[in-house]
Amino acid sequence: MKRSLIIGILLFTVGGMSSMAQTGGKYIYNFLNLSYSSRLMGLGGNLISVHDDDPTLMLTNPSYVSDRHHNQLALNFTDYFTTSNAMSAVYSHTFNKAGSFSAGVCALTYGSFRGADENGIETGKFTAGDYALFIGWGRELSNHFAVGANLKTIFSHYDAYYSAGLAVDVAGSYFDTASNLSLTLLFKNIGGPVKSYAPGNFENLPFDIQFALSQRLKHVPIRYHISLHSLYRWNMNYYGQDNPFISTDAITGEPQYPSKIAQFADNFFRHFVIGLELEPIKYFSIQVAYNHNVHQEMRVISRKSLAGFSYGIRLNIKGIRVGFSRLHYAIGATPNCFDLALDFEELAKNSKEKKAKKLERITP
Repeated sequence: MKRSLIIGILLFTVGGMSSMAQTGGKYIYNFLNLSYSSRLMGLGGNLISVHDDDPTLMLTNPSYVSDRHHNQLALNFTDYFTTSNAMSAVYSHTFNKAGSFSAGVCALTYGSFRGADENGIETGKFTAGDYALFIGWGRELSNHFAVGANLKTIFSHYDAYYSAGLAVDVAGSYFDTASNLSLTLLFKNIGGPVKSYAPGNFENLPFDIQFALSQRLKHVPIRYHISLHSLYRWNMNYYGQDNPFISTDAITGEPQYPSKIAQFADNFFRHFVIGLELEPIKYFSIQVAYNHNVHQEMRVISRKSLAGFSYGIRLNIKGIRVGFSRLHYAIGATPNCFDLALDFEELAKNSKEKKAKKLERITP
């Protein structure tokens, strides 16, 4: 059926958008690995560890959900490929005894399609999308340690095919404000489907173990980021005979594989994402990063590209944050990520200060 073919293409495409593009097709709900933050996308698209009040990072790192995010709202929109769009909204509130909580939704929609049966007769239009509702909790255990978790309820539909699942993210962080150092260990997407697309066929979620480190330099307005992903497995590359980048001997026709050292180095750096964050002034920052695994998976033989590179900017003025970033997957495949974050506590404070100043001017 043509409709079944379209569904299969959608599933494959979503898997390919994962930062682990080589194995994306093995899992369902790969939209959980997307970057629902312009800051995150600008720094490579994987986990980052930053101990600050940025609410756009709560969905990724629940261990840093705290009273710094109290009464803050973050909205995100990313135009992915063709008609695919990713969106998210997250809000945080702190309770005196229970701790700090976040709640929100993230979604990846694919637009509408024309369905047809095996004879090519059109059956009408259908839509497809993936959605997740989540509740997060975080608590600082001491002046240096914090823990947190996200509980995610997942729903997916492709025309008449439906699936639902549950997943949990668990994170622990260490931070030292004196040296501006932050470390995070994240166990991501622990769980599975409770209702599969086909009866009795329960696919795997895109589980991952990630580690991130960041530090802001003392005398230079730069923060460096080092992120590691896929720590539960070593092999990230593939050197089979059908690899288009493997050359062949002109005489024997045998494939010429890279040396063991070259293979080891390539596999090692596929686990890394390296990023820099420049803050020339207090309210403005620039992000740049390189993701080696995305570069290797998305490069093409005929020409060089910026696959794996990302960059972004952020502006934070009086309780309003605006961010924009891009991550290059391949030629012509560069999503644009926008987000808006509002700190209602700071906005209310600024409003009161403006009213007070106005009263001072009009009071004789």
